[in-house]
Amino acid sequence: MDQIRVRSTRYHERAYLFVLAALEYSQQRLPERRHIDGRELAHAVRDLALERFGVLARLVLDHWGVSSTMDIGQLVFTLVEVGLLIRQPTDVQDDFLDVYSFDAAFEVGYPWSAAHLA
Repeated sequence: MDQIRVRSTRYHERAYLFVLAALEYSQQRLPERRHIDGRELAHAVRDLALERFGVLARLVLDHWGVSSTMDIGQLVFTLVEVGLLIRQPTDVQDDFLDVYSFDAAFEVGYPWSAAHLA
């Protein structure tokens, strides 16, 4: 975490740990371990956040500085830079671009949310 803090203070350190947890969460849902691409990891972050934090998922992620799937990509590539994750040659940060809308993922489905009225 010290190496990450030197590189960036944009995200809370719990966001990095959560991405690593989401990676393991994704692996556990597969029949056998394999490389997880950006889209899959972004969906795993969403699913794990909803499972762990429920209606507060968006608030928790926002508190950590994560407000889009591109933020997830930036977290991942920082983890790659410090050697905690390994990327495939085909992995690029744009794999995380607009995978889903945080509004749609975390708010529209709740009946008391004004987002479903838009």
